[in-house]
Amino acid sequence: MNVGIKGFGAYAPERVVDNAYFESFLETSDEWISKMTGIKERRWASEEQDTSDLAFEASKKAIEDAGLTPADIDMIIVASATGDMPFPSVANMLQEKLGTRKVPTMDQLAACSGFMYSMITAKQYVQSGDYKNILVVGADKLSKITDLTDRSTAVLFGDGAGAVVIGEVSEGRGIISYEMGSDGTGGKYLYLNKDTGKLVMNGREVFKFAVRIMGEASTRVVDKAGLKSDDIDMFIPHQANIRIMESARERLGIEREKMSVSVNRFGNTSAASIPLSISQELENGRIKDDDTLVLVGFGGGLTWGAMVIKWGK
Repeated sequence: MNVGIKGFGAYAPERVVDNAYFESFLETSDEWISKMTGIKERRWASEEQDTSDLAFEASKKAIEDAGLTPADIDMIIVASATGDMPFPSVANMLQEKLGTRKVPTMDQLAACSGFMYSMITAKQYVQSGDYKNILVVGADKLSKITDLTDRSTAVLFGDGAGAVVIGEVSEGRGIISYEMGSDGTGGKYLYLNKDTGKLVMNGREVFKFAVRIMGEASTRVVDKAGLKSDDIDMFIPHQANIRIMESARERLGIEREKMSVSVNRFGNTSAASIPLSISQELENGRIKDDDTLVLVGFGGGLTWGAMVIKWGK
């Protein structure tokens, strides 16, 4: 069975927050932020919107794009580090909003690698034959856990969601190879402070880890697929920092024009990062049926995940 993406959808909140916003209360500038991160603006959800609301908007689009209805979904997996509350899960809340049948739902926490983890998990369930159409969502409202007094992290994060329906696709398409991993010794470098409820990051250590693992994991999944860098039509890395992304691209040996860059528009949206990039490239006509894509992410944990996928239903 070939397992891949049957339907796709993404959602970004309406509010646009540009770099100038931070200049009034932080010692920073648009020039510095742009140079160091590649970010020009990000989207922030309203006070009334929470993670499950973002997930709902993306999910409706994905289900429709798959030519299905909510009744056809037989499992929901949501990747998120910013649930509406500790429990019930975002997936539970999304199930209610969509009005699906009483199917199994779960959240998967691998931070910015969550979308990769969840797609790979869904693949196994479909491959087993036990489930047919699994809704996978990457959704985060990072604005609610961002410390706006911390110059090093305040400017990085945005909100958004992306969703896919994972199921059987046509011959030669779908997920070809994948890899997941984690290194718990690095958990202290990126975590949620339990006292303040805000994100804390050791930028230097995370940067070193990301530069290495993004390139290595991407190279390994291309090798596993029996392909070479020249066979890749588009490289879609987690949109954390343009310098990390460029380093991974160079290590993989991919031309710059083949790398998706949406960090300038959305910032780092954690589990929503890769699907928001896919959405941008679909809108721009840069992803076509039978294109070979490399997706790779890293995140708190420290975690990582990568895959090679042949686009198309």
